[in-house]
Amino acid sequence: MSAAATQLSLLHLDDRVAAFAKPSGLLVHRGWGDAPVVFVDLAERALGRKVYPVHRLDRATSGVLLVALDPAAAALLCAQFEQGLARKRYLALVRGVPPEHGCVDHPIPRREGGPRVPAVTDFERLHALERYAVVEARPRTGRLHQVRRHLKHISHPIIGDVNYGKGEHNRLFRERYALHRLALHAAELAVAHPETGAPLRVAAPLPDDLRGPFDQLGVPAWIGAVGDAAANPPLESGAAG
Repeated sequence: MSAAATQLSLLHLDDRVAAFAKPSGLLVHRGWGDAPVVFVDLAERALGRKVYPVHRLDRATSGVLLVALDPAAAALLCAQFEQGLARKRYLALVRGVPPEHGCVDHPIPRREGGPRVPAVTDFERLHALERYAVVEARPRTGRLHQVRRHLKHISHPIIGDVNYGKGEHNRLFRERYALHRLALHAAELAVAHPETGAPLRVAAPLPDDLRGPFDQLGVPAWIGAVGDAAANPPLESGAAG
């Protein structure tokens, strides 16, 4: 993905924190993979200053990505993520129709090759199709590929997931719905602002490369919308649970 072809959408900016909508296919940080252009490069170019990543999204995942604008703010925000105080909401298109709601409590590694550690994800089915569904996932912990692994664990892998999904379903969606990416979107993030402590909530609408396939499938427009068009209430910052 070239810098010329990628323009980040700014979702929030103040003196200490910025948030962008990361597109699918863009690495967050150099060193997390091999890419000539990464999110940090584009964010720094957009703001004209150094940024400090405080959490990560998988390369294939789109959505809200928060950065600090100074080391002190970065330390405070990183502590919130490490302590499970940041609230995250993801949208995913999955194979099969899961229960209306549930909780996956299944240990997974914190990092590649590491030991398994406790991991918990709450989920809710938002819309059921004939053989597929859109779910909302709210991870209480932050582990490697947590949402992807947990949905696979309950036999509902995410469409477009080349690691944990099924090739035949991924091909079907590429050919029929032009879905050429992982169908996972970080829709919302809530933390306590590092300076004021006030709740800071940032939401990112579905990008076009997911909105188009969702529309073809007949997924309601409120799923993935933000502001007045969104049916679900916003997250509140604070301890996940």
